[in-house]
Amino acid sequence: MTVVRVALPSHLRNLAKLTGEAQVEVVGEPTLGAVLEALEASHPALLGTIRDRETGQRRAFMRFFACGRDLSLESLDAPLPGEVAAGSEALRIVGAIAGG
Repeated sequence: MTVVRVALPSHLRNLAKLTGEAQVEVVGEPTLGAVLEALEASHPALLGTIRDRETGQRRAFMRFFACGRDLSLESLDAPLPGEVAAGSEALRIVGAIAGG
């Protein structure tokens, strides 16, 4: 089992009633999909906010970052960077801003 740190934007922290980073336990290899499943299981208020409930795909304005890399377009089954799995780096979920 691996404990993964997840940094959420303030509106999602408020929704999940968190004051800091979330920490989720992942059984098996820590992948983006496994972390999102664990996050939604431990904080049900987040269901449907980060990814679509039906398809499981990332919502259009949600982005995932770790170790200076944008992981948003990677497969949900791709392993997370070793620093995230080791707990030394957080997976960051960021709400993108659009406008004109």
